[in-house]
Amino acid sequence: MIENVAVVGAGTIGGAWATLFAARGLRVTVTDPRSDAAEAVERSVRQFAPTLPEGPADADELLARISVEPGLEEAVAGADLVQENGPEDLDLKRGLFDRIAAAAPEHAVLATSTSGLMPTAIAADLPDAAAARLLVAHPFNPPHLLPLVELVAGERTARSTVETATEFYRALGKTPVALRKEVPGFVANRLQSAIFRECVHLVLSGVVDVAELDAIVTNSLGVRWASDGPFLSLHLGGGPGGLRHLLEHLGPGMARRWADLGRPDLDPETVEAIGDATEHAYGDRGYPELAEDRDRREIAVLSALAAEGARP
Repeated sequence: MIENVAVVGAGTIGGAWATLFAARGLRVTVTDPRSDAAEAVERSVRQFAPTLPEGPADADELLARISVEPGLEEAVAGADLVQENGPEDLDLKRGLFDRIAAAAPEHAVLATSTSGLMPTAIAADLPDAAAARLLVAHPFNPPHLLPLVELVAGERTARSTVETATEFYRALGKTPVALRKEVPGFVANRLQSAIFRECVHLVLSGVVDVAELDAIVTNSLGVRWASDGPFLSLHLGGGPGGLRHLLEHLGPGMARRWADLGRPDLDPETVEAIGDATEHAYGDRGYPELAEDRDRREIAVLSALAAEGARP
């Protein structure tokens, strides 16, 4: 049974995880080498406590369940699960998990929030017993709110580790999905990257501006995919004949559009152009206000779907 969780990294992702874990009654220890780790954790908890899926929580009560321990080994020594949230640097993560595996209890699940590194590569230097307990548990940002957790096993990850992790994240109110194989970027970020590439192309080509593109997505695909997902949406779009009927009639046009999709480079000039465009569209409000508005809108969507029994 998982009762004690160690959160490695006090950034945005780690802070959101710590808030959610504490809200579920777990004992949480956060570790980070930064000198202001305690202050960073408190800021995160006070930011995320008002927008938990089940409703606002008392930040002081959550903080009472969270301790901050500078030493990595000391922080993980009593953990039933370690949620690592360090930078996307393979060598750094290998070094972290070498230390974590040596200091954590032998039963502890070793989870990484990496958004794209392969668990087999991260566990490459670990002994078999430790590698068997390591897997990716990739949340979709913000982790305290959005349900998805992509679970990715490495070549030496034990099936029991995946099963334990699935049960744990599901008990948190998450929707864990265990991928059938390792793939760079996993699934959600690959989809996001593919769509964003075309978004950048359309903006740079002068077809729409940033705010107009966001309005198009939130008033069409965003609503549709929140309830049905891409495959079911098109299956329903084909009427009684389903996806097969739709592709027989509209597939040729879709294939032509595939061939015409843009392939912009994220070079410095492109980053500057889309950065300026996005700041022009949304720069009148700061990050805290934008993030709070985002969280409240997402809560409204999730609550509506839950009321309809639409969440898996």
